Amino acid sequence: MVEEMIPIVMFISIAVVFIAAFWFRQRGRDAMQQTIRLALDKGHELTPEIVDRLGHPKASKFKDLRLGMIWMSLAFGLMLCGFAVPDTSGDALRGCLAGAAFPFAIGVAYLLLYRFTGKEA
Repeated sequence: MVEEMIPIVMFISIAVVFIAAFWFRQRGRDAMQQTIRLALDKGHELTPEIVDRLGHPKASKFKDLRLGMIWMSLAFGLMLCGFAVPDTSGDALRGCLAGAAFPFAIGVAYLLLYRFTGKEA
């Protein structure tokens, strides 16, 4: 009975994460619309530039660095997981290293983007 609950809980948790992400994004949009409505009610003039800036906030100049570090940390954690599994044949280590290769490559790409793009953004 407990073994059957593992995939059910996994899929439910994935659904909860996606629902929470969409809900918080919608709350942010609602807050932006409330701000625009309040400004219009008070008689302030809103230019298209201000509305665009409110709708699309400027990304941090360290965004690529942060994303690269997160992906590299995920790859490092997968690698450590492979070393932690007691397997004398080494198959678990090779499997975890193969799984860690993808987040490692994504992390390297983000770090290269941070290094070679302008940091004035």
